[in-house]
Amino acid sequence: MCLRFVARCVSGSPEAEEWQSSCGGGFGRNSAIPSLLLSWETWRDNFMQDAVEEHAWLTWEQLTPEPAQVNLDPLDLKRFYALAIPKSYIYCRQDRAMPPGYFHPGMSSRLGACKVVEMDGSHEVMFTRPAELADKIIEATSD
Repeated sequence: MCLRFVARCVSGSPEAEEWQSSCGGGFGRNSAIPSLLLSWETWRDNFMQDAVEEHAWLTWEQLTPEPAQVNLDPLDLKRFYALAIPKSYIYCRQDRAMPPGYFHPGMSSRLGACKVVEMDGSHEVMFTRPAELADKIIEATSD
């Protein structure tokens, strides 16, 4: 068994609070359920800047507001840190979703000892470089 991460915030962290204020999108219209809906410009320039514009637009049109609270609720990570399994982190070098250093080494260092696998690509490599990402997942899980 191996735990794999593609650059993502750990909920409840100070970084998650920063994420809420710096994403560049807008919060959803329903104030009872705070949610984030990224603007087209933020999506294109910071999440899928390595995609053909038409591809980025088609994916942006499919976005729905993301509940913000999941990024703010604290998590008890004691069991996570006690896991005796290999951990890997896939770092996308052109990820602009957050400021430089936020995901790596910022988030990746929270894993403790882990294998860091780097690749080119934006935050949304699942859309822009799926074959390369698949290769990197295999690399991240092999010894």
